[in-house]
Amino acid sequence: MKTQTIIVTGASSGIGKEVARYFLERGDNVVINATTAAKLQQAYEELGSGSNLAMVAGDVSKKATGGQLLATALEKFGSADVLINNAGIYETKPFLEVEEAYLDRFLNTNLKGTFFTTQAVLPQMLKQRDGAIINIGTPLVYHALAGAPSTAPVSSKGAVHALTLQLAAEFGKQNIRVNTIAAGIIRTPMHGDNADAASGLHLIYRVGEVEEVAQMIYAVAKNTYISGAVINVDGGMGGGHHLN
Repeated sequence: MKTQTIIVTGASSGIGKEVARYFLERGDNVVINATTAAKLQQAYEELGSGSNLAMVAGDVSKKATGGQLLATALEKFGSADVLINNAGIYETKPFLEVEEAYLDRFLNTNLKGTFFTTQAVLPQMLKQRDGAIINIGTPLVYHALAGAPSTAPVSSKGAVHALTLQLAAEFGKQNIRVNTIAAGIIRTPMHGDNADAASGLHLIYRVGEVEEVAQMIYAVAKNTYISGAVINVDGGMGGGHHLN
């Protein structure tokens, strides 16, 4: 399997950092991104700061950041083969309390970040006539929970799911594969120390680990016959949950 160049957004912690580690350990080149430069630098060092790793700090909701990610990938490694749009935020707030500025936070990071980073990187994939784009979604798009009021983030992630299918349709003939990995509750800093309290939302009655998401992302990135798919890595959360 040839060495590829992987771009990972939101890679200073959690799923993104583990995804970067997973690809690096298997011989690929990786360009990592996060908004906060200090946190990104720390992740860069934790990942070994080797010759097959590069970093670009910046806000993915700005298309210029995507342009910098592409330029770095090409300058350092000569290609851009896989884009993993992992940067995302999630919070709960009752629908009637959501104000425009609050909604915009999720639209900017989750939707615009995915949209504009893809828009920046895709032309290079078209030149190569080969590329894989993997977006991070959530089973909550199709499996709503009354006890977790989260219309703002779920709306933004629903848009990401729709974007995935449309991109897969528009660019499939050019050998560009676009998929979404819908992750359940994963043990990451975003969920703090209380992640295990959500075990009952999953049919296998535990939360997920970052490596389990990374395994699927890697498999989808390397498989050249998967496109237009939304794949749940959620311990059965999308199928149902335990009654307490």
